[in-house]
Amino acid sequence: MSRIFVTGGSGRLGRSVVAGLAEAGHAVISVDRDAIPAEQLPAGAEQYTADLLAPGEAERLIRETAPDAVIHLAAIAVPFSAPEDVIFSTNTRLAYAVVSAATDAGVLKIVTASSPTALGYGSPAGWLPPSFPLDEQTPPKPWNAYALSKLIAEQTVQMFAAAQGEKIRYAAFRPCYVISPEEWEGALTQQGHTVRERLDDPALSAPAQFNYVDARDVADFLDVLLNKMDSIPNGEVFFVGAKDALATAPLAELFPRFLPGSGPLTEHLTGTSPAFSIDKARELLGWEPKRTWRTELTPAYEGPDTASEQAANTQAALNDEIHAGLVPAGATKETP
Repeated sequence: MSRIFVTGGSGRLGRSVVAGLAEAGHAVISVDRDAIPAEQLPAGAEQYTADLLAPGEAERLIRETAPDAVIHLAAIAVPFSAPEDVIFSTNTRLAYAVVSAATDAGVLKIVTASSPTALGYGSPAGWLPPSFPLDEQTPPKPWNAYALSKLIAEQTVQMFAAAQGEKIRYAAFRPCYVISPEEWEGALTQQGHTVRERLDDPALSAPAQFNYVDARDVADFLDVLLNKMDSIPNGEVFFVGAKDALATAPLAELFPRFLPGSGPLTEHLTGTSPAFSIDKARELLGWEPKRTWRTELTPAYEGPDTASEQAANTQAALNDEIHAGLVPAGATKETP
């Protein structure tokens, strides 16, 4: 069991992270400007209200609570929800204040949240990546204050990792469009639509490249990451997403409608394949998301799901090929 200090613990993602880590057996210290009702705080968690931008406040709380790890989630979480200079200043200052305070206090594992928006999709000037699926090697091209602030949060932990060597372990993660548990049951998502509405109208999910992740899967990812940080390179960045897209049609069909010029880049995104790769988290950490919209949406989606049908047909054809290739033991398929 570890003591884990989570900033932004009262937020949409933070509540699930605090609950998931507490359920995994950790002692969790949730810190936010706003407290959640005491009866909603999970067993094994405690909370503090604080303004982490106040001089010395982050360092005071971290030293007072003496955590083994810090996970920094606190930020203005929605692009253009405040003036651009306020978003940039708030998010970059928060990241530096928390990571710096944790480093000075000698916390051995420090993780910050970033965002897939650092890649720059949705730019009014147009955007196309070198290839799909998008991964950690895709060049970042932020075009707004929120995306830039998240890229700087990544660079902040990498800067400290470069200065500290192997003494303190750092990482950053880019959670896809977060769906919290209550949103599967009809509560509004971050952009003011329900999940069902985003499935019915692909134009609502297209700006986020049809990406999403269950908040509880993010909590599971962070638990795995903290356990593995000593055995992976320092300062790594990970995409954290679902294993499928938030769409009922294959992305190979949807992307050409919403991202001009993307057809040749996305024609292989058939079936339920998402636009974002989580292979790095799979390979370095052994993490796998457990939840998809097809299992979590309540009541279940009843409209057409051609993506799932295509995926099933592809798998069936593959199984037929494998079956056709089977030969008796000791025999050979090669021509003598």
